[in-house]
Amino acid sequence: MTRCLDIVVLGLSLSSSWGNGHATTFRALLRGVRAAGHRVTFLERDVPWYASRRDMADPDFCDLIFYASVDELLARYAKRLATADAVVVGSYVPEGVKVIDAVSHLMPKRLCFYDIDTPVTLSKLRRGDEEYLARRQIPAFDLYFSFSGGKTIDRLRQEFGASRPLPLYCAVDLDTYRNSGAQRTWDLGYLGTYSPDRQPALERLLMEPARQLPEKRFVVAGPSYPSDIRWPENVERIEHLPPSEHAEFYSRQRFTLNITRDDMIAAGWSPSVRLFEAAACSTPLISDWWQGIESFFPPDEALVIARRSSDVVRALKELDDRQREAIADAAYKRVAGAHSAEVRARTFIDAIENVSPTADLAATDSMRRLPA
Repeated sequence: MTRCLDIVVLGLSLSSSWGNGHATTFRALLRGVRAAGHRVTFLERDVPWYASRRDMADPDFCDLIFYASVDELLARYAKRLATADAVVVGSYVPEGVKVIDAVSHLMPKRLCFYDIDTPVTLSKLRRGDEEYLARRQIPAFDLYFSFSGGKTIDRLRQEFGASRPLPLYCAVDLDTYRNSGAQRTWDLGYLGTYSPDRQPALERLLMEPARQLPEKRFVVAGPSYPSDIRWPENVERIEHLPPSEHAEFYSRQRFTLNITRDDMIAAGWSPSVRLFEAAACSTPLISDWWQGIESFFPPDEALVIARRSSDVVRALKELDDRQREAIADAAYKRVAGAHSAEVRARTFIDAIENVSPTADLAATDSMRRLPA
């Protein structure tokens, strides 16, 4: 590092992890950025949904500022945005298209996009849905950080005109996520907000095994599940689990289950932060399959792949403690070596430092001057 960078992030939420995966992703990344000696300001739209459910209102690794509207954002923080070394806008920011146009108009030194939902974003854009990002805006970004790697990076460049698309996977804070030493309470657990496209897999990979193994204990934690779901009697439900309780939750499981959204499966190379968190807590992983998973966690070595209910049942019945511990140890080493907050922060900072503040200005100047 040559000097301290001043970075401003406009994201969906840092203060509340309720019903979104953005908060934990930003927390891990920005904690790593701050530990590396850089300054971060996070600007979050003050919306009732998150305001009433905040579990981190005063972070110790960045300045968290709330704004009520795009007009207030510009009136109060235009100079801050214009003078920062980099401005990073995240996916699903309220009125994201308007925000990006307004920030672009300020001509920041470096304008970046962090897409924590890349497969969803690209699917929406192909349908003409520009909820938080317009297709015309993509070439204006100096860096397009993508939650997905592999062929998605090629698509961003070739189909959508991104000049510098780079994978920036989620990461885990190893100081926060570690095994608590708690007694194993559940044989299999799952942590995730209800999603219609994930529900069939949850039925197949957790609820059906629970019915077949009534002597074992299961748990599902997460909000927004419909009240008409008929949970097996040996499946415990937890409505919401704040990040401060995630490590304890994982530590109490003999296995944890990962289920991937349909868009992420189709894209491949889209690891969930839950995989990294559970691995950091030395909890053995069971996951559905998607292209690229072996580059993060080699099957049978660092996790168990489950396509059918029988795969889960077999793992729960046949893998002994020694085998479970070997899988957990291999996954932990993978995460500690390549997917910690510190590692991801270095990737993020290196990418920013490798782009000159005036790079490609001529190419993007006209786009950045488009009226908001």
